[in-house]
Amino acid sequence: MSGEESEGPGSGGTREPMESTAEETTFHCHRDPLPQPGLTPERLRAQRQLCVACAVCCAFMAGEVVGGYLAHSLAIMTDAAHLLADVGSMLGSLFSLWLSTRPATRTMTFGWHRSETLGALASVISLWMVTGILLYLAFIRLLHSDYHIEGGAMLVTAGIAVCANLLMAFVLHQAGPQHSHGSRGAEYAPLEEGPGEHLPLGNTSVRAAFVHVLGDLLQSLGVLAASILIYFKPQCKAADPISTFLFSICALGSTAPTLRDVLRVLMEGAPRNVGFEPVRDALLSVPGVQATHELRMWSLTLTYHIASAHLAIDSTADPDAVLAEATSRLYSRFGFSSCTLQVEQYQSEMDQCLRCQEPPQA
Repeated sequence: MSGEESEGPGSGGTREPMESTAEETTFHCHRDPLPQPGLTPERLRAQRQLCVACAVCCAFMAGEVVGGYLAHSLAIMTDAAHLLADVGSMLGSLFSLWLSTRPATRTMTFGWHRSETLGALASVISLWMVTGILLYLAFIRLLHSDYHIEGGAMLVTAGIAVCANLLMAFVLHQAGPQHSHGSRGAEYAPLEEGPGEHLPLGNTSVRAAFVHVLGDLLQSLGVLAASILIYFKPQCKAADPISTFLFSICALGSTAPTLRDVLRVLMEGAPRNVGFEPVRDALLSVPGVQATHELRMWSLTLTYHIASAHLAIDSTADPDAVLAEATSRLYSRFGFSSCTLQVEQYQSEMDQCLRCQEPPQA
């Protein structure tokens, strides 16, 4: 059965008209112009954020290692270890950002976008590993009391750590919508009007690093509270391993949202806040469309969403008009970065075809 197809950025259409108007050229099969080499403005911003945060992290990590050693504080060393994990994850994120700029090939047909998601996963795993080791050390200290803590050095170091984490959180914070090129952020709602609306963006690597820093900030606040207690009441030195234990658990919990989104991308689940029914109904509302099947939605990253579907039209419908309208609705209402639609004549046998049925609810 012959069909007409529309594909997103980076792919060719099925037909090349010999002559086309400016409007037809804008539609053709690509929403956006040919992407320029190098990082996009959003990823350049992410790269700058990560570089600054990584430099701050390295400087204060060295200070915490010295301060923790002088104070004999496991809680301070725990905070320094978390900063070390942050440095490693940020360096990995910077590498994944560079890797994602490589063009698509005949083997990697979508390019290297998903390296950003893999970098975020590595960031989460590294935090879990470091936290597990520190939880074990805190448990050992609770069992044995043969240790001494310098309250003054611990208090000064903890105060500096809080300031450092606040500075890094400020650097990594992604506030407000940024300029968009057909992508969507992790938090959004479907648009109702026009492709001219700007859609919010959020870089996965920066978000993972930001979550790391929030976990460290919580722990730094706990260490600061423990250091104040130990400074004024040295006999309460058990507050050091207790704070390590409690706030390490909080740091693990803070990774849950990022881990959930990363697994959703890797398992090729539908983009967050883009429901199957709204997309299906938008396609069925296109004049001339009788049915739709093989509707697929997935993501390469949290901001790069893809859709494909078969549109069954009646015999009187214009395939080109249906193709243009359906593609426009997917781009403008839901912010998909790439769409592939196949237009075919509707046949009554489709109603009984098992492969043409909608998937069940999850």
